[in-house]
Formats: sequence, structure tokens, C-alpha cells
Amino acid sequence: MFKGFKDFILRGNVVDLAVAVVIGAAFGTIVTSFTQRILQPLINAITPPESPGFGVQVVPGKESTYVDVASVISAAINFLIVAAVVYFLIVLPLNHLKERRKRGEETGPAEATDVELLTEIRDLLRAQYERAGERQP
Repeated sequence: MFKGFKDFILRGNVVDLAVAVVIGAAFGTIVTSFTQRILQPLINAITPPESPGFGVQVVPGKESTYVDVASVISAAINFLIVAAVVYFLIVLPLNHLKERRKRGEETGPAEATDVELLTEIRDLLRAQYERAGERQP
């Protein structure tokens, strides 16, 4: 039971999907909050008191033309933090596992036999014929 689950998890597409979900859902919100609430105010602290933040007002007196450089720096730091966490918690351990498999220390996912593949093809064809209302071969 666990061997099948392990084989499923270690397939490339599942791992890629897991990385995307982790980046988008779990770490994204936490890191964004950290950069917006802690780092961005620290970046804005280096500007004069009368300035709205670390940025440039393109047209004086028109707030919609303010280019907020602090937000861009915060977003870049946000990305780097998320990328580092994903790399060290997901990519690095999986690369280590692949190296162990190359050296033969751990077995990889079980490969399907020819008979299993042919059986699967037969079952898929049978299901197609049934959906189309045709007679089974």
C-alpha cells in the first residue's frame, strides 16, 4: 500500500504540481505578509519624513503617478525567500534521493510490465466502445 503511494508521489508531474501548490498557497501568503509588514516599512524608513515612501512621484500633486520602489524591492525579496524555501525543503531532498537511486542505494518506482500496459490499453478500448454504444470486440 505505501510502496504504491511512494511510487505515485515520486513521479515527476506530481512533484512539480506539489512545488507549485506549496509556492502559491502556503509560503506565498506568509512571506508576502512578512515583506509588506516588516521589510517594506524598513525600506521606507530611509526616505525623508515628508516622503510617502521609497519611490518617485512622476507628476507632483498627482498621487496616481507615484512609483513605489519599496513594493518592487519587497516583491523581489518575497520571491527569493519563497524560492529558497522550496529549493531547500523540496528540490534538494529530491535531488539527494535521485543520487541515491543512481548509486543503487534505493529502488525507484516500479515500472509497468508489457502485460500490464496491454491490459490497460484493452480496458481503455473496451470503455471507449461501451461509451460509444458499439459492440465490444
